[in-house]
Amino acid sequence: MKSATTLLGVSLKMYFTHRQSIEWCGSVAELAGPFGDRLPEGVELFVMPSFVSLPGAAAQLENSTIRLGAQDLHWEDYGAFTGEVSPVELRDIGCSYVEVGHAERRGIFGESDKIVADKTAAALRNGLTPVLCIGEPLEGEPEAAIAECTRQLNSALDGQFELISKGAPRLVIAYEPVWAIGAATPASEGHIRTVCDALRSWLHDRGIESATNIIYGGSAGPGLLSRLGPSVDGLFLGRFAHDTESLAAIIAEAAALNEFPG
Repeated sequence: MKSATTLLGVSLKMYFTHRQSIEWCGSVAELAGPFGDRLPEGVELFVMPSFVSLPGAAAQLENSTIRLGAQDLHWEDYGAFTGEVSPVELRDIGCSYVEVGHAERRGIFGESDKIVADKTAAALRNGLTPVLCIGEPLEGEPEAAIAECTRQLNSALDGQFELISKGAPRLVIAYEPVWAIGAATPASEGHIRTVCDALRSWLHDRGIESATNIIYGGSAGPGLLSRLGPSVDGLFLGRFAHDTESLAAIIAEAAALNEFPG
């Protein structure tokens, strides 16, 4: 069953300077009004600037209902891990969400399935909602994508099903076909719907569907949400949402769909 809330997330990756990130967060906060009263009912938004910009972003967002997230975390809470960032620290500075297992982390930085599983567990035990990124590396038939995505889910969530079923924190699955990230266009609507419907059935069979949101990422932009229908609970946005006018259009699109579901 599709969630009653449309969930939108934005990652800034490493595109902005610190000053640009803070200014962007300020502009996004204005979209929601001083106390979130202009963020449409049934729409939730989280944003993920770089680590160094998180405290400044938190200050910009504190009078809005927009949630703060981080782009990564370490799998241990404390220790001698130079250059890493603890999930405890992320929670302490106001993060609600944290991205885990993005294709760039897996591909460029060599994160294994075990690392992704350990980071997912670290997020959950510290009350952070993991945005668990999954996706097939090469374009192909939906059946192959489903097999690879469920394999990744089985690995990442091993031993966590009982905790997730309690719904605090929730789990977010970001379906991001690797071949669609940074592409000119997203995956086809039919492909996305088929894969995400199968993922929802997989979650249902394991008793965690009601505690999980499924969102699509990979060259997602304005207009896509309307075409995907109830197969997804929202979108994970990148470069298209770096322009706040485009983000505002996607928020309005989500609000319209909630008001007039079709």
